[in-house]
Amino acid sequence: MDPVKVVAGDVSVLDRADVDTDQIIPKQFLKRVERTGFGEFLFYDWAKEDGWDLPANPILATGPNFGCGSSREHAPWALEDYGFKAVVAASFADIFFNNCTKIGLLPVVLPEDEVRALMQAGSAEVDLEAREVRFDGRAVPFELDDETRHRLLNGLDDIALTLQQGDAIDAYERDRERSGPVTTAL
Repeated sequence: MDPVKVVAGDVSVLDRADVDTDQIIPKQFLKRVERTGFGEFLFYDWAKEDGWDLPANPILATGPNFGCGSSREHAPWALEDYGFKAVVAASFADIFFNNCTKIGLLPVVLPEDEVRALMQAGSAEVDLEAREVRFDGRAVPFELDDETRHRLLNGLDDIALTLQQGDAIDAYERDRERSGPVTTAL
């Protein structure tokens, strides 16, 4: 995954609360395991509504409890494939939040009044290094644990994190070979 440092640009607004993963990417599109090709099906049922317009800007501002429902990984994949790099909401479902961070999609929690102000701003800059969202001449801080921040700043998915421990893994395997096979008493 690519490192995330600053996401800047226009803000797309989805002013709806409790958006579940079935609404983000409906079940009929979950027939593949690759991470690409899902963006065209993002909010598939809503996209049929008259007046629907959700531009593929770098930042999505949305209502609270975004990503609730089932824990499908396809929802963050679809958002990222559509073009979003950061999603800002007052709250996220925990599993959805974690799935975002594992692919480099930056979920940002701000107070609801700040999300509303961001929705009105039109454009913003989400700075992961500074842990703040800047818009309309303001800088609003956000929290993100140090481990997740490190992973995103350095573009480290689960496999890359494991590979960072390569020397320790090799040493363990050498020690295991020297000590012989593991036996169990019956």
